[in-house]
Amino acid sequence: MLCHVTSLPSPFGCGDLGPWAYRFADLLVEGGQTYWQVLPLSPTASLFGNSPYSSPSAFAGNTLLISLELLVDDGFLLEDELRPLPAFPEDRVDFTSVWAYRLPLLERAARRFLKAPPPDFEAFSEREKGWLDDYCLFVACKEHFGDLEWNDWPDELRARLPHALDAFRRRLGDRDRYDCERALQYLFFDQWRRLRAYCAEQGLRIIGDLPIYVTYDSADVWARPELFKLDGDRRPEAVAGVPPDCFTAEGQRWGNPVYRWAAHHHDGYSWWVERFGHLARLYDVVRIDHFCGFASYWEIPAGEPSAARGAWQPGPGEDLFTHVYEAHPGLVLIAEDLGHVASEARTLLETFEIPGMRILLLGLGQDMVSSRHIPHNHDRPSVLYLGTHDNPTARGWLEAASDEERARLGRYLGRPVGPADVADAMIRLCMQSVSTTLVVALQDLLGLGREARMNTPGTPIGNWEWRCPPGRLPVSLAADLAELTATYGREASSRPSPLAGHGSART
Repeated sequence: MLCHVTSLPSPFGCGDLGPWAYRFADLLVEGGQTYWQVLPLSPTASLFGNSPYSSPSAFAGNTLLISLELLVDDGFLLEDELRPLPAFPEDRVDFTSVWAYRLPLLERAARRFLKAPPPDFEAFSEREKGWLDDYCLFVACKEHFGDLEWNDWPDELRARLPHALDAFRRRLGDRDRYDCERALQYLFFDQWRRLRAYCAEQGLRIIGDLPIYVTYDSADVWARPELFKLDGDRRPEAVAGVPPDCFTAEGQRWGNPVYRWAAHHHDGYSWWVERFGHLARLYDVVRIDHFCGFASYWEIPAGEPSAARGAWQPGPGEDLFTHVYEAHPGLVLIAEDLGHVASEARTLLETFEIPGMRILLLGLGQDMVSSRHIPHNHDRPSVLYLGTHDNPTARGWLEAASDEERARLGRYLGRPVGPADVADAMIRLCMQSVSTTLVVALQDLLGLGREARMNTPGTPIGNWEWRCPPGRLPVSLAADLAELTATYGREASSRPSPLAGHGSART
């Protein structure tokens, strides 16, 4: 089941790591499921439309997901301090209002936490020191300089001269913002650890997400500029994207700085080894977004307004994954291998036995008969999705489909379907696939329409906001899911982990 944490019900305006996350885990277990997939748990920013794929850190946790109810249980907040409760919408996240309500409470909890931190707080700080100090200092600087991009800070700070960093720390005095962020990061990862342990006890595994690129205005680029293609002023020389195709005449210019792969190779890919190791501690399986970029990637000169004048460049390929698997031999991966898939990427998948993805909704075009996304062309190692966070829901797809597309789906199913039953029909079609692993979004299980779409690529606002109202998760849903899953032999109790054995390097 694919459901991001923010999409869970909660009385506090946004899904979090509190009681409803545990109830959702229970629903999945009772429904016979093996995996719960979430989107990146990284911090988000309103400047980037609150996208979890555009974060100021590749390592930090999104403190918006900290459960206020668990903070009350742990003695860092009082129940009365949660009131009055704003009238948050039940079916979407109003990020501005949620932050305005939650941030003062989180800061209050952090200050109480710092008065008597638990014994393992310093151990946490030591274990995560590779990124934690840089990120907390980055957050403190951003606040101090009115949220300016790091390259617009005073020269000595943007260049991270040691004496300037030390002077800034002294200027912070009691380092309130720095220490508060460090406390909040501990609280986030502690709550996530407890939730994951609860899932593991019941045999429910977590699939997480690794975006291949990071945001320019991030602690990662500020702390390690030598790892990215930046010019003498530490501005991007080139940015990432994808070339023009049948969907976008000018391609997509994402704007993330591309990597200076020679520098990564020179130090044994230490940043990537640390990043994969960090995610391996958070999740049981890691889905790599835009996996093909590790084989070859579309590089766009930073001055170009569109992606049309980019060029293909070689990625690190086998060299990177050899280092990663040597450090983390038990790592289990899924590759998002959609779009342009070069032969080098297919070789990379085969060499390291990493399963790729199939998307049912992508198989319903004019090339349906030959599409690798249509069920009769699936292979067992693949991971099948009805749709991802970037696709419409099944019902939303049908509502916007042409007569030709509706007829094509009807021919494949052997009967016409309407808005009320299209999601169920597509889920059953996916269940019958030979793909060993199937991931279905909660919105499709609930049969929701275009109002429940998580993200529409290329649109800057209105994304990542969908939230499931409590009434949409009745007790009967688990029994219905269990029956559906058992009918097609996909219940967790009937077989070992579908992804066991995949994602390990050949010797």
